[in-house]
Amino acid sequence: MARILLADDGIEFDGQTPGQRPLGGVESSIVNLTQELAKRGHEVFVRNKCRAPLTFKGVHWHPIDDGPWPGDIDLYIANRGDKLIKRMPAARRSVFWIHNPAGYLLKWRYLWKLWQVKPAIVFIGDYHATTYPAWAPGGERIVIPYGMADEFCQAQPLAKVPPPRAIFTSNPLRSLDWLMQLWAEAIEPRVPGAELHLFTGAATYGAVGDKKAALMAQTIERAEALAGQGVRVRGPVSKPTLIEEFTSARCMLYRGDINETFCLAVGEAQASGVPAVVTRLGSVVERVRDSETGFIASSDQEFVDHAVELLSNESLWRAQHEAALALQKNWRWPDAAARFEQLLPAPGKRS
Repeated sequence: MARILLADDGIEFDGQTPGQRPLGGVESSIVNLTQELAKRGHEVFVRNKCRAPLTFKGVHWHPIDDGPWPGDIDLYIANRGDKLIKRMPAARRSVFWIHNPAGYLLKWRYLWKLWQVKPAIVFIGDYHATTYPAWAPGGERIVIPYGMADEFCQAQPLAKVPPPRAIFTSNPLRSLDWLMQLWAEAIEPRVPGAELHLFTGAATYGAVGDKKAALMAQTIERAEALAGQGVRVRGPVSKPTLIEEFTSARCMLYRGDINETFCLAVGEAQASGVPAVVTRLGSVVERVRDSETGFIASSDQEFVDHAVELLSNESLWRAQHEAALALQKNWRWPDAAARFEQLLPAPGKRS
């Protein structure tokens, strides 16, 4: 059994949060990874901005600046923040887990610490790894994709085809205006009774979302004005509620974003059997199997045509629904945790 500590200085959350309120992809991934490592017999600690100490599903949560940190740590996972890179110099091995495009690491406050400590840098996808230049400092470069949480992998083929309902579950600032324009002008007019349900808003992103809440609110206001064309603003929801909503969705529509390094939103929908239509922006192409579990469109017109197809063609939906269930949930958090285990140093070794 190893002693593993993960540190995060982002927003407030703990292991119970996913069942209580909406939570962003990074934070959900921290919860899932640490719980899986604990299941595998390791002693796992998290130091973050949680409100109070908590032990939940084998993981020991504690406020980041409340008292001394545990000692004798085999693997220290510093999560994305530069102030965390040097926080545990006595750990037998340190790694730096990042989630956003790596250009932000090219600031001096990151560069000198990465040069000095040389932690292995863990990226979450192949596209993500290309965002950090080859000349930049650090240790080994490792790709470990997010796993799919078990709760998103329990769906069975639906007996009844859902109504012509599309969903959007990502950040409203990631091309939701673009999607609504296509919907209002080109998709909804071709599919009588079609609806676009938006599970999105600032609440998912905690204090980070608060900083952009006004911009998000403007986008949501524009969405509410399209109620007459089938746009339904549902707001952020908890994971259990989202899973239930997936059973009523014919497809997920999402443009993608050049700053998207994994797109857990599309991954969760695909694992739940929801075909997706995306474009060739960022990492979203790694989440969809083109023409099997959805479509990767090369133009706005292709996006529109594929969306209309999935909303109108029940046999196409059935084929892609079943393919998504069969193919898109094979990499889960136990697989990702096993890869993190490979980062543990050999007994007595320090790296």
